[in-house]
Amino acid sequence: MRHVIALDVGGTGMKAALVGADGTLLHEARRATGRDRGADAVVETILGFAAELYAHGEEHLGEGAVAAGVAVPGIVDAERGIAVYAANLGWRDVPLRKLLGERLGGVPVALGHDVRTGGLAEGRIGAGRDADRFLFVPLGTGIAGAIGIAGRIEAGAHGYAGEIGHIVVRPDGPDCGCGQRGCLETLASAAAVSRAWAAASGDPGADAADCARAVASGDPAALRVWQDAVDALAAGLVTALTLLDPRTLIIGGGLAEAGEILFTPLRAAVAGRVTFQKLPHIVPAALGDTAGCLGAGLLAWDLLSTEVSA
Repeated sequence: MRHVIALDVGGTGMKAALVGADGTLLHEARRATGRDRGADAVVETILGFAAELYAHGEEHLGEGAVAAGVAVPGIVDAERGIAVYAANLGWRDVPLRKLLGERLGGVPVALGHDVRTGGLAEGRIGAGRDADRFLFVPLGTGIAGAIGIAGRIEAGAHGYAGEIGHIVVRPDGPDCGCGQRGCLETLASAAAVSRAWAAASGDPGADAADCARAVASGDPAALRVWQDAVDALAAGLVTALTLLDPRTLIIGGGLAEAGEILFTPLRAAVAGRVTFQKLPHIVPAALGDTAGCLGAGLLAWDLLSTEVSA
């Protein structure tokens, strides 16, 4: 059965699948990334995992994969197939497309940025499937974005498009790892909410999910922490929609799991900030933590169709 390898590499774990031409998941697997063993070991783990997936296809589906798609975090040069930099994996300038192609016997390989790849899946088969223009924003440890235009994701001239987590929303705010102060992700990411709630509650182990539960129970301190994050998020999103004018705004990641505890005040905060801008539909992501893997499969099939048309 004709299929591709789809692989989503995260900071702690990898999700993979063998995906049929119609999008059917024919096989799924997970593996620890093992970043504590260093960058070289992580790369070897990725290559070994991909080889196992190829062998599984040969044994159980009658043939090996015809292509592979891989989503990785950090800075990615998708055109050259290079994983340029990822702080949480410790690598620099890894020619991942070339290495994977060699390990898999020469099958074509597509490499993509994890958030843009997840956005591709949300746009085609998830919450944005009826929108010609959308913005996908996962709220996790950090905040990034994927700009969807007519079924594809805009990477920008240098591969940095969509980095809305580094829009400055509070110029006197916390220091950000990027070198600026008051970036959106220092105030409204799941990690930021966890830090703020741990401090406000006096519990160093408290996290964003605990804060959301406290908000649901009406805790005044939790409501203040949550509203501060929502206000910062709305400020960043209004800047983004002013520039991009998306029809749909898709919010994913850990904070989105709070459901209407997030979406009700967020919609109100965004509506309260717009003036001339058109309000997009603000909706939760539909694919959860499978978006990156499903998007990697789409990258692989797209690569094959491009090669055929060329």
